[in-house]
Amino acid sequence: MKAGVAAVGIDPDKLDIVIFQLVRLFRNGEVARMSKRTGKAISLTDLLDEVGRDAARFFFNTKASGNHLDFDLDLAVQQSNDNPVFYVQYAHARICSMLRLLESEGVTVPGPGEADFSRLVCKEELELMKKLAEYPDEIRIAAQTLEPSRLTRYVLDAAALFHSFYNACRVKGEEEELMKARLVLVECTRTVISNVLGLLNISAPEKM
Repeated sequence: MKAGVAAVGIDPDKLDIVIFQLVRLFRNGEVARMSKRTGKAISLTDLLDEVGRDAARFFFNTKASGNHLDFDLDLAVQQSNDNPVFYVQYAHARICSMLRLLESEGVTVPGPGEADFSRLVCKEELELMKKLAEYPDEIRIAAQTLEPSRLTRYVLDAAALFHSFYNACRVKGEEEELMKARLVLVECTRTVISNVLGLLNISAPEKM
């Protein structure tokens, strides 16, 4: 490969090759056996037709390149919190739905300078803020180590912390200054989740 890129005038040192371990496909709790001799195989095109691009991209990026991947075909098409890509996309859609509802009532997200973040003292708020603050480092380390699996793990953690925040902390109905601070936190969470999904070329739906 390096000789090939050198032949067309590209510096071969710019090409890094990452070797991935084997992928096992599971269906109905059993390994989907493949055999070259009998012609029984599942192509990537067939996989994409069955589970969709979003699920395929997310699942393939859940493990580091040096680890084997067990790809559960049934889980990949589930619309439940057990499905990691659905879980993350639902967090984004839930935020968008919340913001749309508030906007319909005349409440918009204030600018960061208009919010008093000292009002955010609940455990769920602090844990979510800490996770969002880790985002730049996660991007840097993932790029340096050529391990996009860091991003799927990170965005899963961020989604889980948002769901915990959503269940523990009200936004609508709180006094104005607290509501403003929580609104900015919610919008920041939406932005981070959307950015991570965008880096993985996975859609960030606003409705589900």
